[in-house]
Amino acid sequence: MSDETVRGLANGLTNYGDKDFALYLRKSFARSMGYSDAMLARPTVGIAYTQSGFNNCHRHFPEMLDAVKRGVIAAGGLPLEFPTVSLGEVFLNPTSLRFRNLMSMDTEEMIRAQPMDSVVLMGGCDKTVPAQLMGALSAGRPAIQLVGGPMMTGRHKGERLGACTDCRRFWAQYRAGTVDDREINQIEGRLSTTSGTCAVMGTASTMACIAEALGMMIPGTAA
Repeated sequence: MSDETVRGLANGLTNYGDKDFALYLRKSFARSMGYSDAMLARPTVGIAYTQSGFNNCHRHFPEMLDAVKRGVIAAGGLPLEFPTVSLGEVFLNPTSLRFRNLMSMDTEEMIRAQPMDSVVLMGGCDKTVPAQLMGALSAGRPAIQLVGGPMMTGRHKGERLGACTDCRRFWAQYRAGTVDDREINQIEGRLSTTSGTCAVMGTASTMACIAEALGMMIPGTAA
């Protein structure tokens, strides 16, 4: 079998010195997960899955993952998700930017090492999207980016709040003494009301728009 015709689970076989044995063993383990021979013969679509309990931006990803897998199956592929580093800005010290390249390397190596013909990159937070794109491009597999989208906005005294722009504005007022303890606590509970990235035209939304402009996303899905 030439490299040009290798696809699915026959990609990148573990090196036991016997390719036929490596594929036989791999299929044996895959069949233990309930996949039929017909399913295992399909092109394999990896799904870089970045859900984390420390990442509010991506907490709706389990439901989104199910939708992606349904789409891959309907298109004739075999969807297999795999975890990578997940970056959520407010839960990382000193900043998520420090870990962006680590995530990119994780994404690249897991795409390169595992038997996938293409990959769906599920991301959203501002350091996540460039990390995934850099990793996928370096791995050299066909890839498409899918973002989780921005969170819904909250309301305070009839005003729409956007995290995280209004957080700084109201905190400055609190430090100046024009907003009291009671009101700043109310605002705290109204800034971030749902899952998703920051609900402003900040870095996360900008990265999504750039990815769509580059042709790495389905048109119209950046938001």
